[in-house]
Amino acid sequence: MYAPERQQEILRLAREGGRVDVVSLAEEFQVTAETIRRDLKALDRAGLVRRVHGGAIPAGRLDFEPDLAERETTAADEKDRIAKAALAELPADGTLIVDAGSTAARLAEVMPAELSLTVVTHSLPIAARLADHPGIQLHLVGGRVRHRTRAAVDAWALRAYAEIRADVLFVAANGFSAEHGLTTPDLAEAAVKRAAMAAARRVVLLADSSKHGQEHFARFGDLGDVDLLITDSGLSPQDAAAIESGGTEVVRA
Repeated sequence: MYAPERQQEILRLAREGGRVDVVSLAEEFQVTAETIRRDLKALDRAGLVRRVHGGAIPAGRLDFEPDLAERETTAADEKDRIAKAALAELPADGTLIVDAGSTAARLAEVMPAELSLTVVTHSLPIAARLADHPGIQLHLVGGRVRHRTRAAVDAWALRAYAEIRADVLFVAANGFSAEHGLTTPDLAEAAVKRAAMAAARRVVLLADSSKHGQEHFARFGDLGDVDLLITDSGLSPQDAAAIESGGTEVVRA
């Protein structure tokens, strides 16, 4: 099969399935992963797909949202490093909000047993991880639970965040950039993230470097609304400096 034929078939698979990944395509077409990456790069340059970590999605699919299980296995090492770096931002004694997200869930997993904090979250998986923590007073925000993210959304969640004030928010995003701000595929989740940001004195964004430059359907803030971005070393020093010039501190774990 010639490269243009293979690329046409890759495009068809992406449009039918909503996403393609490098490993599966390499197996299907019996070529190397590097060959598939070149195909995806060519399709990306042509404006037919948009490359994401480990694969690509059809161009224009700003509402694409991987499920929770897939997000938890994507960039796992980077997310672990980000979570450990985020421990330095925990207040000695106070209140924090933990947003729904796979990297935020990693943070919940590594919180030391000696902590004495009040934690508010609208994420069922994060609440489950923290429910037995001996030093945490846990408050679970209610609402309609989205199956894809296991996060509470809509009026109940918005009302709860309007009634509190926290020291720190650890927020997640599907995409971030100076140009497009903070984005996520779902409008209801974006509204809850926006409300959580308004409820916190300090906002810390936990996002691996593959999210940089990504743009999704629902926008919930400017990058300048973030006090600190904790990401991984995949974000180049140049990009980090550009973000810091906008007033957001950057830690590359």
